[in-house]
Amino acid sequence: MARSGTPGEGTRPRVRHAGQLGWDDGLYEEGSESSTDSGTGEQRAASGESGHRRSGSKRRGKKGKRRVLRWSASVLALLIVGGAGAGYLYYEHLNGNLKKADLTLGDKKMADHKANAAGQTPLNILLIGSDARDSKENQKLGGAKDTFGAPPLADVQMLLHVSADRSNMSVISMPRDTMLKIPKCTDPKTKHVYQATTGLEMTNETLGRGGPGCSVATWYELTGITIDHFMMIDFSGVVSMADAIGGVPVCVKSNVYSRNSAGKGSGLKLEKGTTKIKGQQALQWLRTRYGFEDGTDLGRTHAQHMYMNSMVRELRKGTKLTDPGKLTDLAEAATDALTVDKSIETVKKLYDLAEELKKVPTKRITMTTMPNVYGTGTLKERVLPKPGDADQLFQMVRDDVPLDGKASKRKAPAAAKKPTASPAEIPVTVRNGTRTDTDYPVKGRASTVKELLAGKGFTQAAVDAQNTEAEKRTGILFPTVDMEGNAQSVAKALGIPLSAVKKSTDVSGITLTVGADWREDGDYHASSAEEKTPDSARALNGDDETACMDIQPGFSW
Repeated sequence: MARSGTPGEGTRPRVRHAGQLGWDDGLYEEGSESSTDSGTGEQRAASGESGHRRSGSKRRGKKGKRRVLRWSASVLALLIVGGAGAGYLYYEHLNGNLKKADLTLGDKKMADHKANAAGQTPLNILLIGSDARDSKENQKLGGAKDTFGAPPLADVQMLLHVSADRSNMSVISMPRDTMLKIPKCTDPKTKHVYQATTGLEMTNETLGRGGPGCSVATWYELTGITIDHFMMIDFSGVVSMADAIGGVPVCVKSNVYSRNSAGKGSGLKLEKGTTKIKGQQALQWLRTRYGFEDGTDLGRTHAQHMYMNSMVRELRKGTKLTDPGKLTDLAEAATDALTVDKSIETVKKLYDLAEELKKVPTKRITMTTMPNVYGTGTLKERVLPKPGDADQLFQMVRDDVPLDGKASKRKAPAAAKKPTASPAEIPVTVRNGTRTDTDYPVKGRASTVKELLAGKGFTQAAVDAQNTEAEKRTGILFPTVDMEGNAQSVAKALGIPLSAVKKSTDVSGITLTVGADWREDGDYHASSAEEKTPDSARALNGDDETACMDIQPGFSW
């Protein structure tokens, strides 16, 4: 991504499809860009059923259904960047409007969550902002005629994590300029197989490799965080919700006009101070890159966090969608614009999800950006996950540690279950997953760990040399609940944390994969997540009403 004033802006090689503009580009821009532009600020941006009446009178049933649908409108506002919601009208018709897709398109099955002592599990939802120009409305809002009909890009990606006890919520944004390896994905419609990339690619390219399920698979590959759902919204959905809730207050520290000398930018024009924005102006805010902070994707991400927090505060202050006409318009626009995974394919299921989310108080919502560093050479205008900090943030979410720095109200992890057999009676399959993006797998690691197990009494341990898929973290999977205690005994014998022992139908027996975090001989040393969010994550609390955007020099008026 380009910094302000970088020579040759707009002419660098690109790592994406020709001419596709993004969430930060002008609302009505129609010019194409060179297919060799690598990352200037002018390029794209990252910016169940049918409901059943309750028993009793028809009147009570109708009121109950109205309540479900009205709340669904609010929860989707919380869930999606400028998102859209479902209102009350033709319940079954709205269900039919919703587009559904597979949760994950990758080869690697996600492991089950680890429940706490109370049997509670966390909830993880990937929120995706698509730049699709697949309708007249989206084409009007997105501009760039030469991109009409092109594969969409996932230019906004946010992982929303709700703690197991529902006491706190964390959001991690991944800048759309992030470069990473994309796993193998299979398009569920065409059955086309997109092989895993051998080099680094832009994270927003995942959406064009079969759909949102490939974005989910990529997040899981990078973070090891099990994702339960995804929700994807487009341009028109942003406008619909912003109008429906009557506007969202945002703040700028000086007058801003997002348009540079080349005519690029979102066109956002605001006076210094706080302004309530809605409709197309809200979309401009969410897409603005030029004019905010240093003119990069990182500034835009911070602005999106401010918008989301402010929107949630507005809704929780008592903003009501009580106008039947507005609810009708909102319901139609939202369900037309929304794509969800198949496990939340009805308004009723979205309502049930909302019931979980609304348990979290605004003051316990924390917005963050994935810690990152600029690349070098051909990637100098792109970003990479920051070693150490990014891993720490991901691990905090995996371990259900609050990102707001407050004392956790989490229930203590469940005590280890008793094994049903002695070590000598427990078969264990050991795999070598020590390969990394830059290093070959360590020869003989699975055999070495097998010998370690044998020395601790697990004489039935055996090496599976046919399965050597890379894993960043060492972990143990087991297929059925009755094997959990035995799997945990394997973990304790090697010093592997119980949080790394998970149930998965992807294995037929207890399976230990030696990850890239255990490439050297000796005992396994698992680093615990620190109870502190890295400063580089730019944490923003949901109750912070003082947040105000810094304006990039040269974009004031």
